[in-house]
Amino acid sequence: MEQIPITHIVIVSSALFFIGVYGFFARRNLITILMSIELILNSANINFIAFNRYLYPDKLDGVFFTLFIITIAAAEVSLALAIIINLYRRFNTIDIEDTKTMKY
Repeated sequence: MEQIPITHIVIVSSALFFIGVYGFFARRNLITILMSIELILNSANINFIAFNRYLYPDKLDGVFFTLFIITIAAAEVSLALAIIINLYRRFNTIDIEDTKTMKY
């Protein structure tokens, strides 16, 4: 059975990363920004797994890093969603442009 070349995996991972960076800088909605951060973290996970598979197939270091990132991402999402829900309840918007009015 043939393996997928590592260049294909790195191309997909970098495409996910740049889509996430574009979504982070171009969007104004806090939920979309949060999803963009998740895309960036998932691209890092793909890189960890791919390089672990191709460079050190007998070790599981990349898998452990990936599990750690998934755990941190789950905690980050729960905390960010709680903040977003509180912002929406108080100001009735989650638009990032309204942050100047949220200060006062």
